[in-house]
Amino acid sequence: MDRNQQSARLRRRDRPYDFVIVGGGATGLGIAVDAASRGYEVALFEQADFAKGTSSRSTKLVHGGVRYLQQGNVALVIDALRERGLLRRNAPHLVSDLSFVVPSYSWWESPFYGIGLKVYDVLAGRFGFLPSKHLTKHEVLAQIPSIQPQGLRGGTRYSDGQFDDARLAINLAQTACEQGATVLNYMRVTGLLKSEGATVSGVQVQDEETQETLAVPSRVVINATGPFTDQVRRMDHPECEPIIAPSQGVHLVLDASFLPGDTAIMVPHTKDGRVMFAIPWNGVAVVGTTDTPRDGVELEPRPFEHEIEFLLETANRYLSRPANPTDILSVFTGIRPLVRNGGSSSTASLSRDHTLLIDPDSGLITIAGGKWTTYRKMAQDTVDQAADLAGLPPQECTTRRLNIHGFHSNAERFGALAFYGSDAPAIQHLIEENPDWSEPLHPRLPVNRAQVVWACRHEMARTVEDLLARRTRSLLLDASAAIEAAPLAGAWMAQELDRNANWVQQQAAEFQATAQRYRPPANP
Repeated sequence: MDRNQQSARLRRRDRPYDFVIVGGGATGLGIAVDAASRGYEVALFEQADFAKGTSSRSTKLVHGGVRYLQQGNVALVIDALRERGLLRRNAPHLVSDLSFVVPSYSWWESPFYGIGLKVYDVLAGRFGFLPSKHLTKHEVLAQIPSIQPQGLRGGTRYSDGQFDDARLAINLAQTACEQGATVLNYMRVTGLLKSEGATVSGVQVQDEETQETLAVPSRVVINATGPFTDQVRRMDHPECEPIIAPSQGVHLVLDASFLPGDTAIMVPHTKDGRVMFAIPWNGVAVVGTTDTPRDGVELEPRPFEHEIEFLLETANRYLSRPANPTDILSVFTGIRPLVRNGGSSSTASLSRDHTLLIDPDSGLITIAGGKWTTYRKMAQDTVDQAADLAGLPPQECTTRRLNIHGFHSNAERFGALAFYGSDAPAIQHLIEENPDWSEPLHPRLPVNRAQVVWACRHEMARTVEDLLARRTRSLLLDASAAIEAAPLAGAWMAQELDRNANWVQQQAAEFQATAQRYRPPANP
């Protein structure tokens, strides 16, 4: 996946695309894969980097949604559990089973939550993971040695899926390219083209690297911009009523010593009515999340101090060793694009299901809501409608059994490179040819020079932030270490991207300014 090649391909094209997709997060990339794999001609444009926003800031879970079961949304749970199973089958190098324990500190909790989790097992059917099971106090302590033992009565174990969201996004972009789509990051849609009768007939885009502006015609335009959905809708109708109710979710990253082992904690009911997780992930512990309504959206939202305090306070009720602000390695914040229901003032009560809209005048298609787990089903629904709207011959969806780029059924054998799946041997070969490329980027980060080279050559990494935040997860794992690594990362990237010393200096400064938002207040 080479940006220069993709850009040249776009500029050579002399006829309209079938679909232009605006937005390079989970939803947009999923649509690009689905549409291209059916044989439709597709272009996708992302204003920044793939999964720059919400899609790289999830709780790292592929799950049916125990909380949605509590809310009575059984249909959503069934869909999500089925999609969870499909995603594990199609991307086993990125999706794995994870055991959770719901601890019980009151006599009624184990039977109460045990019944609900048995229902969860039944709804999963043939797509199920390990079945749920009651645990004694000693069994809970054996699985989670760091859990608060005082008052502990036992718990319930169940299984769900875990993944790396940004890595899946990159693999989806690669899959879309392999299926024939034109996919570009740093290509901002600045306006909609319209034919006679006000029908949307394409987009105007600006290449953020060259500042060149292009008109790209298309039969159908699909708005898949998540939190920025209403901004694109206003390009169509400036006075349209907003449909997105932004909600902010914050996660804390702690040292793995706070949650040793490979079992997560699920708190089924916090004081704000949410479910909270503490999960082991990539050698750290991730605690989240919050649900805070926001008036506006931005690419780099900041956590509120009260959100950090809430997460620490809640986590410390279940940890034998309390975590302090100084223990936080990173804080990452995302904006959920929840769809307004017209009556609720609480984002916690809004549906996580997706909404598909087709403007009756312009034909602009908008897909909003949903979550990572159901991205494939969202894409299928959207492409079905888009093909019908465009008058294209219907083609069967193939993504239920389409292997995602990097597919490998035994990726664990690649050790630290396992998440690259089938690409791991090529990275190992780079190191064999250039032994010094095994040099680590930073002592506290699991990244070497060969991975930097690979990201530039094959994963469309264009900035230091692309590399440290999404091609590798350095910024989320340890914000301070990522800040320290930025100058060297820029120097290595410059050799691959043919950039000069000024670029390296500017990139390091820009990344370090962004990364400050990932450092907790206690670490100024």
